[in-house]
Amino acid sequence: MTHLLDTNVYYSRLAADPLLADIVAMYVAEMPDRIAALVQRWKARDAQGLATLAHQLKGAAGSHGFDQLTPYAARLEGAARGAAAESEMQEALDALVQACRRVRL
Repeated sequence: MTHLLDTNVYYSRLAADPLLADIVAMYVAEMPDRIAALVQRWKARDAQGLATLAHQLKGAAGSHGFDQLTPYAARLEGAARGAAAESEMQEALDALVQACRRVRL
């Protein structure tokens, strides 16, 4: 189900699949916890943990039909793994969090 007119939200390409709709709904429902975990790792200055969570989110987003999140998660993963400047990691985290807040059923 793609909503081309609404660019402020992200919909899963798998949401209309009757076999996957419940899994997509669960993924969307768990997104606030995923965001909180990312922020917690950032506050703890745990770059490795942040990279791991971004990597997991990158894979899970694609698996659940939210391909829009993949580049944001990849950017954060790369910044955290590459020991980028704090400002670069902060920008990547902020962009990913904003993107994650856009997921909808």
